[in-house]
Amino acid sequence: MGLITFAAFTLFVAVISYLSTLKTDETTSDGYFLGGRSLTGPVIAGSLLLTNLSTEQIVGTNGIAFSEGILIAAYEVLAAIAMVFTAFVLLPKYLKGGISTIPQFLEKRYGKLTKTIVSILFLMAYAISMLPTVLYSGALAINTMFELPERMGMEPEAALWVTVWGIGIIGSIYAIFGGLKAVAVSDSINAVGLIIGGLLIPVFGLMYVGDGNMLDGMTILTTNLPEKFDILGGPNSSVPWTTLFTGMLIVNFYYWGTNQAIIQRALGAKNLAEGQKGLCLAAFVKILGPIIVVLPGIIAFQVFSGDLSNADEAYPMLVKAVLPTAFVGFFAAVLFGAILSSFNSALNSSVTLFGLDLYKQYFNNNASEKQVVRAGKTFGMFLAIFSMAIAPLL
Repeated sequence: MGLITFAAFTLFVAVISYLSTLKTDETTSDGYFLGGRSLTGPVIAGSLLLTNLSTEQIVGTNGIAFSEGILIAAYEVLAAIAMVFTAFVLLPKYLKGGISTIPQFLEKRYGKLTKTIVSILFLMAYAISMLPTVLYSGALAINTMFELPERMGMEPEAALWVTVWGIGIIGSIYAIFGGLKAVAVSDSINAVGLIIGGLLIPVFGLMYVGDGNMLDGMTILTTNLPEKFDILGGPNSSVPWTTLFTGMLIVNFYYWGTNQAIIQRALGAKNLAEGQKGLCLAAFVKILGPIIVVLPGIIAFQVFSGDLSNADEAYPMLVKAVLPTAFVGFFAAVLFGAILSSFNSALNSSVTLFGLDLYKQYFNNNASEKQVVRAGKTFGMFLAIFSMAIAPLL
């Protein structure tokens, strides 16, 4: 039954994403790289959230919550400030300039060399860090949570290769052949699924702690673990409270305001109002994010009495302990969608950076829009294969 639910939800997302691209001319740069500049607020919000949120965040942030408590929620809450700033200060400038990539924005002030350097830095970061890491951590989390090696009758290493290539191939189809429109629409559907699926874990976790009563479960947590709800981190914590006004704000402004893989969704907005709606809606959901990416870690500390050798096991172990069998297929599909989203979003942005900022300037000055799109797709295929080949070796 779980497998049927997984396949049905995944297929549903694929069909809707395909249908959404039929009216978009993806032979043009705007059509392929920016979804024809037709994205609406809800689609932008969903794509922003899913591009950001994947298993490495869900597992890692809950792992820190297991060890240190709620203070890690500051990352989620401060992100909302940066997103609102981007919506009302940066996005109007981006859209007025008609840019397709952040390096193009920098070119207008600092010249072509700066644009090239920043484009290459983005591409290196995606190719070496983001793409392989998303594939590896995502495949590892899914294999662990749902015991795929045992179900497939394979050794863990072999099962990891299968899962990595499965995620990579499906994600590549979205990113390379579907363009930004397909990526953004699939993200927005998966975002709804992730919010619903992500809420299942704290809900069932609190019921588990409170013997069927969520409020009793929350009372037990706050009574037994008051230190986990101390929001101000000390100098030796992962989030010292002083960084809330300095380094963490800088990181969030960079990530939400200038990171190509993130801001490309807003650049594809139908108009400024829709782009701002998308960013503000995503900011609102971000404030509620700790319920999904922080609270389960604290629940896990109570459930397992703080006795786990690796804090990053907290979320997978809690999922195994509290998630009813009937929801396993849906939750697996939701996690799969979150992993897929982060991968295909970074891949799509890499294709955009190469096609618009490098290929047209250095390889073929007179390239038509079709040639630029084709060059981007070819580069995307090579980059996807490279990422899938090195991810299991991490």
